[in-house]
Amino acid sequence: MSNNFAKEEVVAFEQIVEGFSDALVVSNLVNVFKTDSVQMERANNIISRPMPYVAVSYEGTDMTANFSGYTQLTVPATLSRQRSVPLFLSATELRDMLQEQRLQTSAHQKIASDINYSLAYAASMQGTVVAATTATAKVSGFDGPALASTMLNENGVNDFDRYLLLNSNDYQGIASELGTRANLNTGKTLTAYERASVGDVAGFSAYRADYGIRKTAKAGSGITVDTRTNAANYHTPRATSTAATGEISNVDNRYQSITVSSTTSVVAGDAFTIAGIESAHLIAKTGTGRLKTFRVISVTDPTHMVISPPIISAQGATRAELQYQNCIVTPASSASIVFLNTQTCTINPFWVKNAIELLPGQYNIPMNAGAFIMKGVTDQGVQITMQKQYDIKTTETMYRFDSFWGVCVVNPEMCGALLYGQT
Repeated sequence: MSNNFAKEEVVAFEQIVEGFSDALVVSNLVNVFKTDSVQMERANNIISRPMPYVAVSYEGTDMTANFSGYTQLTVPATLSRQRSVPLFLSATELRDMLQEQRLQTSAHQKIASDINYSLAYAASMQGTVVAATTATAKVSGFDGPALASTMLNENGVNDFDRYLLLNSNDYQGIASELGTRANLNTGKTLTAYERASVGDVAGFSAYRADYGIRKTAKAGSGITVDTRTNAANYHTPRATSTAATGEISNVDNRYQSITVSSTTSVVAGDAFTIAGIESAHLIAKTGTGRLKTFRVISVTDPTHMVISPPIISAQGATRAELQYQNCIVTPASSASIVFLNTQTCTINPFWVKNAIELLPGQYNIPMNAGAFIMKGVTDQGVQITMQKQYDIKTTETMYRFDSFWGVCVVNPEMCGALLYGQT
């Protein structure tokens, strides 16, 4: 027989779910794609999400030779994050109902933090636009967001719905610098001084996080890569691939495996540039005069690593390369790789809203299996489930709180990492 919830417990749960919505700060700053539970179960919790089209234009009036189909790129989005908070209360502890409510609140706070952190971590480790400055936030705090904003502008990324998540130390540093500027609006300067509030900066809506993703310094140098056409260290976008047995599957074009002289001491998350590879405007295809920044996704073996974004340089001269070209290459047999994370620091992720998606998942828990269940859904569509069951052997009541979601960086070139204090 199910264990029923008291009226006080139901009211408390509803209030906590409302608070849970408020606590999901970062999830309000990304796109939310609501999935169908049956479809996701049948597809092993994976769904393909489309990347934006980029058009190709040609000079002249005769387009006879230029008609061709467009390559639609997709990325796999996965429901893969599951968090549960299990706890129990004894018969004596349940004499104080506030004890139960406090534990419920702490469980919801923890799960909300897990969701926020998963989004921030994805942006921090997969964002490929890396703005590294030598100064600290306190010395020249504006320069970091300004550089990040400029790099997004140069890539042709829309200039609205931009967000910057600063760790507490760098946020306070920017507020400190702002608070000393007498030539700014009195209200903004005073707010920075009194409340350490940054607000909007360099086109970003800035938020403060009380946690941060640390990035260790990359040790060593001297790694090179062959960027000549015959070395094939460039990427040709493909919508699908066909296996030897005939099966067709979607291709994830966010990543590329490249051959380098060595991967010694290289780790996932490292940021780097390659000599002679210039960033290109994603729509106009013109050079920016700035080296393209890349991230290491994984290290395969002593001479191969997976990077993002792929080097789409049009060296293969296919329509798909022209469509999605993101860089201009001056070929060299041993182009130097220069790492940007030269000092251990806390990453400040930034992104454009539609670059990252939150995929809320759902559990279908039997209602007559011996435990009583309550479900709530936040404004973002994230489900929070509470279960309760009494154990007659121990006189303890067990509770568990669960949530299920996925995070997908749809376009890594529309999000990145701000690193202060690099040399």
